[in-house]
Amino acid sequence: MTIHLTSRRTRRLVAGLGATALAVGLAGCGLDEDSSVGNQVAGGDCNGLVAGDDIDPEGLTDVPVVVGSKDFDEQLILGELTSQYLCLWGADNETDLNTQGSTAAREKIIRGDNNIMWEYTGTGWINYLGNDEPIFDPVEQYEAVKEADVENGVVWGPLSPFNNTYAFAVTSEFAEENSIATHSDMAAYIDENPDATVCVEAEFANRPDGYPGFKRAYDVTGGDEQSLGTGVIYTQIAQGNCDFGEIFTTDGRIAANDLVVLEDDQSFFPLYNGVPVTSVEYNDEHPEVLEALAPLAESLTTEVMQDLNTRKSADGQSETQIANDYLLEAGFAQEG
Repeated sequence: MTIHLTSRRTRRLVAGLGATALAVGLAGCGLDEDSSVGNQVAGGDCNGLVAGDDIDPEGLTDVPVVVGSKDFDEQLILGELTSQYLCLWGADNETDLNTQGSTAAREKIIRGDNNIMWEYTGTGWINYLGNDEPIFDPVEQYEAVKEADVENGVVWGPLSPFNNTYAFAVTSEFAEENSIATHSDMAAYIDENPDATVCVEAEFANRPDGYPGFKRAYDVTGGDEQSLGTGVIYTQIAQGNCDFGEIFTTDGRIAANDLVVLEDDQSFFPLYNGVPVTSVEYNDEHPEVLEALAPLAESLTTEVMQDLNTRKSADGQSETQIANDYLLEAGFAQEG
């Protein structure tokens, strides 16, 4: 299901993403792969960038903001991107990225240790709010989470179009040899081959919207379940060490490892649209921060996030460089 939130600027951006724009960004921004964004000060150079035409460089002057993130590639990219973007608005910003685990990262927002991070609607609805049934309309799901989570002290900001949901993947060779295209095919294969290897990361192995719920929905009773690091699973599938592996659908390592994403034909996994969140207290003091983030959120389609994730996960670029390049490509920034 597609959210029609994209502007003309975003459509032009998606069409123009690629090697040419990337080369321009690398040549012009003055960053190397080891650069860091942390602890930027309002009025600074924002890593060699200045505000584009649609950004007010004094719009967040003297507004303090600590940007946090979880501990996987997409979150690191979103954290750096948000930090650099807010710098262009003049914010007095810092970063506290790479917090291990969704709950720990969320607690930092609620306590006020961090002020902004990106969260996912499905995670909010199932994991934090305890619902069993997802809502399969992206806007309705977002509105339901936004309304309910205020009671927990969390404010959900502007909805982004990209949907980073879960799925299982296999190699193209394995899919062809065994006629596997859906999660139901996967369940049938495991039933016939109970020693089939299923690789998941630790958090997914225990989440209600993760493997326990998936097994109930698809009646999976066998399989050799192995817990691996998120980034390792992609290569282990490709190398034949995992018959099936849990993946994120926006991850660049899918294409890099020639993996086939299985169709969630029973519609088990919720929608996981990205949304910047903050605490009620911080939003009451600085509502202008989430307002400023709306254009950035609108620009991040699934296709854009797949491209940005590929740059890090497959091409090995730093999240700092990726964020810098994207802000130039999207027109949010100009070279200083």
